[in-house]
Amino acid sequence: MTKLQELKQRLRPGKVYRREDLAQWSNAVDRHLKQLVAEGTLTKLRNGLYLRPKKTAFGEAPAGDYELVQSFLKDDRFLLASPNAYNALGVGTTQLYNETVVYNHKRHGRFNLGGRSFDFRMKASFPKKVTKEFLLVDLLNNLDRLAENQDEILERVRAKAVAGNPRRLERAAHEYGKVRAKKFFSELVASEVKAHAA
Repeated sequence: MTKLQELKQRLRPGKVYRREDLAQWSNAVDRHLKQLVAEGTLTKLRNGLYLRPKKTAFGEAPAGDYELVQSFLKDDRFLLASPNAYNALGVGTTQLYNETVVYNHKRHGRFNLGGRSFDFRMKASFPKKVTKEFLLVDLLNNLDRLAENQDEILERVRAKAVAGNPRRLERAAHEYGKVRAKKFFSELVASEVKAHAA
């Protein structure tokens, strides 16, 4: 068996590989990569990033967002989010955005991976998964980026927070919020406490 055949046998359909992942199984990694891309065994996603396409009844399936980002970052500590998720909160956002936000500890900037746009934002802290509280805090963190009327959104967020669990939101703002979000939710909790005490 040749080194190229050996390398081919190690490739799993649907998996994203970095060049250095493949170098351990090849004695001429760049030549082998060129051959594998030319014959369609691998698809080049960007410099140093390759996909072993998975065949489906509808053709080749693209790499999943999680796999793409994990291979790109060489890390699994990140959170995939989308401004489109704000629309499910019922606070008046309706725009659709063609970009995935990646909260992480390593990279910052916009990157095209496998034909898709990702906005990498370095953040000291983020949850393991998206929660309603995190989304409301994130919405406030990114209010200036949204196309809708900010005052109307703030009023609806205030109403949602009061109807939900303001203290939980205040905690989420403390952990994940920028100054504006922290101030907004702590003032909201303070006014709720005052209203209940009266």
